[in-house]
Amino acid sequence: MNLYDPKRIPRSIIPENQEFPMLSLSSWVTPENKYYIRNHFPYPALPLNDWALKIEGLVQKPILLNYQALCQFPQIILPVTMECSGNKRAYFQPKARGVQWEQGAVSHALWTGVPLRTLLQVAGIMPNVREVIFEGMDTGERIDLPGTFRFARSLPVEKAMHPDTLIALCMNGKPISYKHGHPARLIVPNWYGMASVKWLYRIVATDQVFKGPFQNIDYVVYRSKKDSQRRPVTLMKVNSVISQPTDQTVLRRGKHFITGTAWSGQGSVKMVEISLDHGGTWNLVTWLDSEEKYSWRRWGWDWNVPVPGTYLIMVKATDDKGNIQPLQAEWNVMGYENNSISQIQVYIE
Repeated sequence: MNLYDPKRIPRSIIPENQEFPMLSLSSWVTPENKYYIRNHFPYPALPLNDWALKIEGLVQKPILLNYQALCQFPQIILPVTMECSGNKRAYFQPKARGVQWEQGAVSHALWTGVPLRTLLQVAGIMPNVREVIFEGMDTGERIDLPGTFRFARSLPVEKAMHPDTLIALCMNGKPISYKHGHPARLIVPNWYGMASVKWLYRIVATDQVFKGPFQNIDYVVYRSKKDSQRRPVTLMKVNSVISQPTDQTVLRRGKHFITGTAWSGQGSVKMVEISLDHGGTWNLVTWLDSEEKYSWRRWGWDWNVPVPGTYLIMVKATDDKGNIQPLQAEWNVMGYENNSISQIQVYIE
């Protein structure tokens, strides 16, 4: 049992951004009150009784569905790990601008909802659709552009029509809470969290490439402002973290159990290795969870340390597509996709 039970770790107040306290990783599913929070604007004012989800654009029959109508559709439950693309941004050197997330902008929950393709088929999505746009109810100003904006993102139609792309209504068996996107949010398995738009109110099918600022300016990887080789942020890279012990911990000599979790949006995590000699040799950890599609896997490793001193603990994950965590992630201006090998230093007395 985890006796220390910290709450979320704040990274900014307005808008509210908070990390999952990785030290409290004691179960496969993240409790709602510890699940990380990522916002771009202040929380939206929600309509009390007249909320409805619009599906329009290049569809044969635009539809308007209230909450009760959505609940009548067949639903599925999916365990999904979601990671902010800025997770571990604080570890980049030199520093990258943005919320200085450490390692807790990632969580895992059970999402219940209606497959998006079911709703698009009911609306009669047309064959020439190229992208599907998702608009949230959260609005605000940006520092780089004049005016007021909604948080909006698009998906390629192929991803929108994937059977596991969800319009989620419940989180961990209960209606989604206000802070996590009530009454309905998008869930896009394997993609970084910016794709899973919260507080959904409008879906638009289009034959154009969407160029909203959260698609075309933010969530794009580039190494300098003059870099022409720019690419969008999409799939989560293979990654891992150490939950216990924490960095700079002082421990007694003897037996300890090192724990953490690992995930990948590009495949299934197949192997996690740990090193105590600066990467000279690596040891396989033991899995604490079975393999599950779209899900992180917790791991543990018994460490018997009889000699006092300073120890560097390194952990790296490998997925079934052969992707391996690098010693250093590729630096980029916006500080996205930091999947560098996890490292902590501990002291044995």
